Amino acid sequence: IVPTEEVVELHQGQRRTVQRRIFPGYVLVNMILNEHSWTVVRNTPGVTGFVGSGKEPAPLQPDEVAKIMQRMKAGAPRVKVSFHSGSKVRITEGPFAEFIGTYVLVFGGTGSAVLAAQFLDPSGADTGLGIGFAGVSLAFGLTVLAMAYAVGHISGGHFNPAITIGLAAAKRFEWKDAAAYIATQVLAAVAASATLWAIAIGQRGASSDSVAAGGFAANGYGDHSPGLYNLGAGFIIEVVLTAVFLVVIMGVTDRRAAKGLAALAIGLSLTLIHLVSIPVTNTSVNPARSTGPAVLLAVGGESWAIGQLWLFWLAPIVGGVLGAVVYR
Repeated sequence: IVPTEEVVELHQGQRRTVQRRIFPGYVLVNMILNEHSWTVVRNTPGVTGFVGSGKEPAPLQPDEVAKIMQRMKAGAPRVKVSFHSGSKVRITEGPFAEFIGTYVLVFGGTGSAVLAAQFLDPSGADTGLGIGFAGVSLAFGLTVLAMAYAVGHISGGHFNPAITIGLAAAKRFEWKDAAAYIATQVLAAVAASATLWAIAIGQRGASSDSVAAGGFAANGYGDHSPGLYNLGAGFIIEVVLTAVFLVVIMGVTDRRAAKGLAALAIGLSLTLIHLVSIPVTNTSVNPARSTGPAVLLAVGGESWAIGQLWLFWLAPIVGGVLGAVVYR
């Protein structure tokens, strides 16, 4: 027997399971030890030594063999790390990369809506220089495109609790890691929204009340929908478009797909999603993106976004799981 076990190696943010020898250079031989059998083993090409003292090998005890066999049959692979107690490590993987990616996505996307969608002159007249719905849509697409290329190879580039849950439902991601990813995504979204809020109230004549009154790019339905669409319309479009987004993500990251173009397809699909749904809900398809502005609006005295936030958690998660089921 050559004792082996499954080992999970971590390298550049990627996990791979490999077979490793438990005792490199050794094999276990089940044999009746006598002069003839020992001569055969000793004279086998490649045999250079044995475990034991003196001129004969020392047999393993039954309990020792049982422990080795149990280790070989262990269900969960052992994680191999290259550091030990007291080592200095730089953490760059998983949730930490998700924080960076989600922060940039929320700051860039909602920032384009708050700061650049409409541009007024000092008298308050529209200059026509704003980027409008199309520009905001492109901004969301570009941020996810850039971050997918920048840190996607480290964390997988979810940046979105609905995507994390959808991929876990599709068995493309471990459920045990989902909570850490989702918590990090929400914290990043709140941090990005807080940064944007500090910038927005820094404009001459602006205040917390005026920024809050402008909606702060929060998602909403009914009176808070850009096009005054009701709850039912908001739920349907968020479910459908999140499902489409998940199908795109799973498709372009499939091992059979063309390599190197996944981030481009994901960014363009998010742009299309925003072009379709900004008039309906201001486009969520991402519970973290919805949570950040809602929290800051609540701090600024407007509670409606927190009151409607449940929809922008429920609908994208339902859509993410639906997309996973459809693709599988």
